[in-house]
Amino acid sequence: MSFTSLLDEVRCCTICAEHLPLGPRPILQLHPQARILIASQAPGRKAHVSGIPFQDASGERLRSWLGISSENFYDPQCVAILPMGFCFPGTGKAGDLPPRPECAPAWRAQLMQPLQHLQLTLVIGQYAQAHYFPDTRVSVTRTVQAWREHWPSIMPLPHPSPRNNIWLRRNPWFEEELLPPLRIRVESVLKTKG
Repeated sequence: MSFTSLLDEVRCCTICAEHLPLGPRPILQLHPQARILIASQAPGRKAHVSGIPFQDASGERLRSWLGISSENFYDPQCVAILPMGFCFPGTGKAGDLPPRPECAPAWRAQLMQPLQHLQLTLVIGQYAQAHYFPDTRVSVTRTVQAWREHWPSIMPLPHPSPRNNIWLRRNPWFEEELLPPLRIRVESVLKTKG
């Protein structure tokens, strides 16, 4: 199956439709030439409405963390965005629900295969971190604190949601120690040809 056919199939997926309060609308951004992968959790309500990932306050913060323009961020040949769940899962008492568990097993391996030019993977939030680091059952804070263990190819990050403002205030080392080298790495990766 061609990459384009695979993307078309994913975008028509209804595997967990009965569990989605707003219905299925798979949202992802991929191209075989992408050099940065954002492995996130699941699209939020605003992304479901617009069809564009991270087009909200979380996205603004994430782009600021990376020191990247919207133009580069939304260029699939630069940045692939492959969440653990492709559709908005609904809202619970403490924010959005977890990504649907059917999604990653059904599609992730097939979609990762064409991404042969990746140089940096950003693993955002607890659900993506559980997938990428299954042997380390620790908190997001501990995983992010251990970022040097995976550097420079993988970078665990907290979710950039405004709901995490308290976390950011409690962990000033994140902006002081982690973000400067991350921005340099992003800039370097984007300068290379795929």
